[in-house]
Amino acid sequence: MENIIEVQRLFKTYETGGQRVEALRGIDLNIERGQMVAIMGPSGCGKTTLLNTLSGIDDVTSGKVIIDGSSIHDMPDKQRTRYRAQSMGFVFQAFNLLPVLTGVENIELPLLLGGMNQKLARDQAMATLELVGLADQANKRPAEMSGGQQQRITVARAIVNDPAIIWADEPTGALDSETSKEIMDLLCDLNARKHQTFVLVTHDAGVGARAGRLVRMRDGLVESDELTTAAQG
Repeated sequence: MENIIEVQRLFKTYETGGQRVEALRGIDLNIERGQMVAIMGPSGCGKTTLLNTLSGIDDVTSGKVIIDGSSIHDMPDKQRTRYRAQSMGFVFQAFNLLPVLTGVENIELPLLLGGMNQKLARDQAMATLELVGLADQANKRPAEMSGGQQQRITVARAIVNDPAIIWADEPTGALDSETSKEIMDLLCDLNARKHQTFVLVTHDAGVGARAGRLVRMRDGLVESDELTTAAQG
């Protein structure tokens, strides 16, 4: 399989209170196109830092992150921001929906910001709402929805422009166990049907087991990297 993400000797060091904190200490990692990868490990091990550096949200201290053949940290800031908007989707624990917008308006927003015609953006947002099973919530605002519904809206917003990679930071962290299962069912279904690459940071062993590959981190390093029974089955 072709690698969509290639990470070479990735280091990230923070300066805080006059001290140097090595959050990432020389990560090497390849992720194949279409894989669903879960990144797990104790708090402070570097999981979210890795996600943010791979996606180009945070800069790196040294090393390379190559996404689909392009070295993302060699891009100027504006080009990197545009690349993320066009080729990546993001799902966060806190949903990050705009409370004054309806469900469909939250989903179509990235399309409109990208310059898409308003009618096309609305049609595409509605089709994506159908895909995540929430067409009946199109005109409701986030405060009128359950946590699970809000996260489905977040997932819909992440996939509406058909990105190659979806980054998810604790996508089930704010949900109860049954709703968490429903969200993972949705993500696994999208991964299988659309062959998009998913990289998930999670504390939940159940979420990790659903991914096809599990990367465990400790102290800024990859401790283990293995295929799961989900991939083997």
